[in-house]
Amino acid sequence: MDGNGRWAKQRGLERTEGHIAGVEAVRRALKAAATEGVEYLTLYTFSTENWGRPKEEVDGIMELFCKSVIAETPELKAQGVRAKIMGDRRALSEKVNHYIDRIESETAEGTRLTLIFAMNYSSRHELTESIRTMAERVAEGKLSPAEINADTISQSLYSSEYPDPDLIIRTGGEYRLSNFLLWQAAYSELYFTPTLWPDFDKDSFREAIEAYGNRERRYGLVEPK
Repeated sequence: MDGNGRWAKQRGLERTEGHIAGVEAVRRALKAAATEGVEYLTLYTFSTENWGRPKEEVDGIMELFCKSVIAETPELKAQGVRAKIMGDRRALSEKVNHYIDRIESETAEGTRLTLIFAMNYSSRHELTESIRTMAERVAEGKLSPAEINADTISQSLYSSEYPDPDLIIRTGGEYRLSNFLLWQAAYSELYFTPTLWPDFDKDSFREAIEAYGNRERRYGLVEPK
C-alpha cells in the first residue's frame, strides 16, 4: 500500500494525514475484495524497515492502527471478516499487541474473507527466523536435515496457515516487492499501478483483478498444445 506520504505531500498535508486517508482505501479494498470473491487479502501495513522513519510518524501509524481496531472491528464482524496479524510481534508495544489480540479474538468466527495485516514484517526476517528455528530443531534432534524441503520451510513461516498469494498489487508507481512475501510470491502474478494508495478504489481493484484474469499461469511448465 504505497504512496500515503506522497499523496499527503501533493496536498500540502502532514504524512500522517496520508496514512489516515489510506485507512479509507483499506475499507474500499476490503469491500471490493469481498465483492470479487477474494478469500484472503494481505495488507503490507508496517515493515521492519519502517522503524527507521521519524518517530512521530511511526507513533502515528501505531496509534492509527489501534484506533482503527476500535472503529472497524464491529463492521468486520458483521461482514464475516476474520482479521489476522502476520509478523514479529515482539517489537510491537504492549498497547499495539493488546489491540492485535482484540481484533483477532473478536473476528475469529469470520468465514467470508481473511484479512491479514503484515505488521513488523519483512520476508528476509521471516526467512531468517525460519532457518534459525529449523537449525535449533536439528540441533535438538527433532528434525533431520534430510527432512528439510520446500514444504518444511513453508510450514515454518508466519504465513504457514495461508495459501500463497495468486496476485500481488503494488500501488504508488514503484516496481519492486520491497521485502514482501518473497518466498510465497514465487509464482504470484504481479500488478503495478501508479495510483497512490489513498486514491486506490473499487475500480482500481477491479482493473487489477481483470488484468490477473487475462494472465496464463503455467508454474514453470510449457503452454498446453
